[in-house]
Amino acid sequence: MIDSNETIEEFLAQHASDVEEAIRKAAATEIMPRWRRLAAHEVDEKNGPHDLVTDADRKAELYLTDVLVDLLPGSVVVGEEAVHANPASYDAICGDAPVWIVDPVDGTRQFVHGDAGFCTLVALAHGGTLLASWTYAPARDQFATAQRGKGAYLDGERLFAGVPEPGRDLRVATSHPDYTTDEQKHALIGLRTEGVAPRPCGSAGLEYLAIARGESDATAFSWEAAWDHAAGLLLVEEAGGTHLTRTGEPFRITGGNDLPFTAARDAATARHVAGLLSGGA
Repeated sequence: MIDSNETIEEFLAQHASDVEEAIRKAAATEIMPRWRRLAAHEVDEKNGPHDLVTDADRKAELYLTDVLVDLLPGSVVVGEEAVHANPASYDAICGDAPVWIVDPVDGTRQFVHGDAGFCTLVALAHGGTLLASWTYAPARDQFATAQRGKGAYLDGERLFAGVPEPGRDLRVATSHPDYTTDEQKHALIGLRTEGVAPRPCGSAGLEYLAIARGESDATAFSWEAAWDHAAGLLLVEEAGGTHLTRTGEPFRITGGNDLPFTAARDAATARHVAGLLSGGA
C-alpha cells in the first residue's frame, strides 16, 4: 500500500497520463455513445426529479473504478453511484488508503437533456489532502488537470484565475434551491446585494473550471459531496484561487463544513463572498 505523499507523487509523475487516458476511454466507450441517444429505461431518479442517474453514470464509474485501482495498488474509490448504493463506502475518504474520488457524469441533468454542459471528475486524495485532479468535458473537448504545487492546466495551457475586474458585479454561481435547507437559503440571500450577480449553477465541475479560467468569480455551494467538489477545488487552488466556509476555514473534503461555502478566483473575493454568506458583509 502507498504510505507517503512522496510515493504518490512518484506515481503521478509516471502515471498521470494513464489516468487521463482512462478517463478519455470511459467517456468514449460509456458516456458519449449515450449522449443524445438515451432510451427511457436508461434514466432513473435517485432522490427526486432533479437527481438523475443514467446507464452512462453507472458504467463509466465501474470502468474507472477497475482501472484506477489497478493503476494504484492499495488505493480505493469513492464514486457517486457506489456511495448511493452503499452510503458507508463514503467513509473511505477519511481512511488511510489513497482515495480516488469519482463523479462519472457531473451534470447528469444536462447530459440527459442533450446539453454539452457535463463532465467527468476524478481526484486523488490522501489523508484528506487533494493531490491531483482531472476534469474532462468530452462534448466540449476540454481536459483540465491539476497537481498540488504544480499548477492547473487546460488542454496543456497553464491556468491563472486572476482577480475580478474593478467596478463589475461579481459573477457567483449558487446552489439550486432544491438542494438547500431553510438556513442555507437564508445564507444565500446575503448574495442579493449591490455588486454581486448570483445565478443558478450548472455542472459543479464546469463552474470550478470557469473560475480557474477567470470566466466566473466565485461559487456559493451548499452541499458537501466530495465527488462534486474535489477535482474543482484543487483546480481553482492551483490556478491561484482559494475556498472558504462561512467560518473562514478552507473547505474540507472529509466533511464537517459550515455551509454554504465559496470557491473564488482570489482571496479577497473569497472573503467577501464568505462574509455575505455569514451575514457579516
